[in-house]
Amino acid sequence: MKEQDLFFLLALLRVEGVGDIMAKKLLTHCGSAEAVFKTKTAQLAAIDGVGSMLLKNLKDKTVFDKAAKELEFIKLNEIKLAYFQDENYPDRLKHCIDGPVLLFTSGNIDLKNRKIISIVGTRQITSYGTEFCRKLIEDLAPLNPVIVSGFAYGVDIVAHQLAIENNLQTIGVLAHGLNQIYPKTHKKYVAKVEANGGFMTEFWSLSNPDKENFVRRNRIVAGMSEATIVIESAERGGSLITANMANDYNRDVFAVPGRVTDKYSQGCNNLIKTQKANLLTSAADLVYILNWDLEGIASESRNGQKPVQKQLFVTLDEDEQKVYDYLLKTGKELMDVIALHCDFPIYRISGLLLNMELKGVIRPLPGKLFEAI
Repeated sequence: MKEQDLFFLLALLRVEGVGDIMAKKLLTHCGSAEAVFKTKTAQLAAIDGVGSMLLKNLKDKTVFDKAAKELEFIKLNEIKLAYFQDENYPDRLKHCIDGPVLLFTSGNIDLKNRKIISIVGTRQITSYGTEFCRKLIEDLAPLNPVIVSGFAYGVDIVAHQLAIENNLQTIGVLAHGLNQIYPKTHKKYVAKVEANGGFMTEFWSLSNPDKENFVRRNRIVAGMSEATIVIESAERGGSLITANMANDYNRDVFAVPGRVTDKYSQGCNNLIKTQKANLLTSAADLVYILNWDLEGIASESRNGQKPVQKQLFVTLDEDEQKVYDYLLKTGKELMDVIALHCDFPIYRISGLLLNMELKGVIRPLPGKLFEAI
């Protein structure tokens, strides 16, 4: 974006009463932010939702001083930008009516043709939640997804760290400007996150991590992702807001079940009970419901992404071992035949086969055939 275009866009976004939805209306009608300020009042008044107060606010000259200061910060700190009509803007977020007009980013974010999932949850993550998150990300790693979260305490920072450990791109969506990091104790993770992805925010450099900003931040987390996963949550919590937003955006939502007596499983259990989330017990559940193509992973690996490989000392449960032994004995076999001879219903064998593919012990072949590796 040219500097002059950015200047006027920043000024427009600083006009009181101009939110993301109204800004998009004005930009669509006038063609550019600069044109909005130069368009006659009578023409602007014809736009749906534009009233006398907004017309008055558009004449406020102080917005240009604010825009100039922010532009200086952007140039000085080499902040990257993602405009809602540009290619580098998160594709799924473009389809959210209230998606930010402009995003400020840092690091090495690359969202082209990628599987993107958000992982959220309580700030008081338990050992159960940590271990589930660890296993989930390890098992998903061969599919090379982007892991999005909010860089907060608990589930967020665990998800970011595990993504980095598994060489996955991770993105922290912030509830404040890029001039600071909140919480401050997470500054030690900044360099690694930026090396393996980066940070994204709609907030300007003077924005503080105020309470209402976290709710606004959550819509970006939900909107830019193919699916939102809630690892653990109490009966009330910010992650449940994110899950509801994901539902509103027609995104898939997954929740990890827990014991009914566990405080930080109540939110997840309620999401599942009210059918606002799919039950998530393993990576295979996610892959199956999202219909991710495992057969294409080999070709993806030739383009520099991580292929599925057989894990050393891989552990199979009793049912998986039964299927694996059968395939070793028979060679290539149809899924329906495997289900028949191993005495499993189709829905069960589908999950088993997906889990085993992720573990790298079997591979799919054309025609719904499978073979042991």
